[in-house]
Amino acid sequence: MKSPLLSLPGAVPAEGADEGVAAHYGDLFREQRALADGAGFVDLSHRGVVTVSGDDRLSWLHLLLTQHMSELPAGEATEALILSANGHIEHALYLVDDGATVWAHVEPGTQETLIAYLESMKFFYRVEVADRTADFAVVHVPAGSIAPVPDGAVVRETAYGRDLFLPRAELEAYAGKAGPAAGILAHEALRVEHHRPRLGFETDHRTIPHELGWIGSAVHLQKGCYRGQETVARVQNLGKPPRRLVFLHLDGSEVRLPVPGTEIRLADDGPDGRRIGFVTSSARHHELGPVALALVKRNVPVDARLVAGDTAAAQEVVVEP
Repeated sequence: MKSPLLSLPGAVPAEGADEGVAAHYGDLFREQRALADGAGFVDLSHRGVVTVSGDDRLSWLHLLLTQHMSELPAGEATEALILSANGHIEHALYLVDDGATVWAHVEPGTQETLIAYLESMKFFYRVEVADRTADFAVVHVPAGSIAPVPDGAVVRETAYGRDLFLPRAELEAYAGKAGPAAGILAHEALRVEHHRPRLGFETDHRTIPHELGWIGSAVHLQKGCYRGQETVARVQNLGKPPRRLVFLHLDGSEVRLPVPGTEIRLADDGPDGRRIGFVTSSARHHELGPVALALVKRNVPVDARLVAGDTAAAQEVVVEP
């Protein structure tokens, strides 16, 4: 969905997965600094919005998601995954229950397949699943913001800030009061800084939660069965994941950032060295300079010097080997 906020001064449209909102509004680093200082907002209105209502909503979601949902207090934010039968990540949901309805925002374009799966699992449970993307827009307000929450908005509050579910018709009016607007590139730079994985960026067809550090935050280890739980329990109790997420400090003298998918090699192996991983996200940070997230093989030494494409990279451990 194309955001009306692309009409704001300086707006440059984002491309790829974030098409439909602004990449930036003319000054990437200023926008990052504003968010880091608790000012402004980010237009995330391209994300999918899904609701689940009905008396059985929490107990039903508890059976399907990796997160403990059955006793989720109203107003408490959480996140959860849906896994395949083999434990591979298929969906990531960012949730809050308002006392009558569970609200979730998901990656752009994934809501249809998510809803199809949820509908197939309703059986006799008293639940109603709805795609509310056309009616509600997600807006992110950074931690520390003192901006008032609009009346009637559903709020998902986390350590990183508030996600607001606003009626889409009110998005432009909200932007007129809540500025300055920050683009998705600023939001992504802070996400990378905080080592937060994103579906479709840090994940591929074989990613399991342990590789990305999603155990605990999105996967509860003390709950009943759900699809893929056997893999989660086996890796948790008996083994290690084959790959691990790392944070990379990139050589700042390079003009271009390594794009997602760029191969990572050991620097000591030279340009013909074997591939040991790949870049998943990269960004220019207002303080740290060029940075990235990457997946590397678990046995890569934590002090090894790496090369992402042609760019030297120093790794910082996110997931322990």
